[in-house]
Amino acid sequence: MKKNTKVNAAILIIGNEILSGRTQDTNTSTLAVWLNSLGVQVNEVRVIPDTKKTIIENLNILRKNNDYVFTTGGIGPTHDDITAESVSEAFGLKYEIHPEAFKILESYYKPGDFNEGRQKMVWMPHNAKLILNPTSGAPGFSVENVFCLPGVPSILKSMLGSLKQKIVGGDPILSHTISLKTVESEIANSLSKVQDQNKDVEIGSYPFFHAGKLGVSIVLRSEQQSKIDICSAQILNFIKEKKIEIVDR
Repeated sequence: MKKNTKVNAAILIIGNEILSGRTQDTNTSTLAVWLNSLGVQVNEVRVIPDTKKTIIENLNILRKNNDYVFTTGGIGPTHDDITAESVSEAFGLKYEIHPEAFKILESYYKPGDFNEGRQKMVWMPHNAKLILNPTSGAPGFSVENVFCLPGVPSILKSMLGSLKQKIVGGDPILSHTISLKTVESEIANSLSKVQDQNKDVEIGSYPFFHAGKLGVSIVLRSEQQSKIDICSAQILNFIKEKKIEIVDR
């Protein structure tokens, strides 16, 4: 993969607990920020239940349409942790005990504690590559362009360091935020004109209410700082003309 090419990824959040609202998803933000810093743009995020058919169908679509796919959740020791088995079926690989993962967990637990439930965490697709887990021992795994990580946010975050060398991205995606004391309707037309003149910069407009302040944050994203600077200058010009106040957030 060459530098300066668009490199994209999809995130597949697996878990009934996310869909029910019992657990809040923070992994999307963690992964997206990390991937952006490596020059990988997240194209799509899907949240799906712990259902084998659904996991396989979504995975097969996403892995064909993206350079990378990251799954979170479903690789623990309980009955509804079926991500590894589903990935095996999606790739047509044998679902089996990973010998290296077995050794890691056997030495991680005290004698007698590596029970049948915990041994479920070493069943993976044939020849899967391990993603080491410095927090709780149980490794994640990857098959081709699919990387399977746990759903617990602190554990997922701790595992990203070992993945950095395995991800080949384009130029890092830079961003700049301008927060204004205004409403979207007041700046919509002006912002559209700026976007038309700056096709290589992604411009987002996000209302906020913070510390008693109602306003809009304009976020500029591009791989080139010079293009962000040009775009920012044009926005600051119309802000000045409209006498809109810039606020700190």
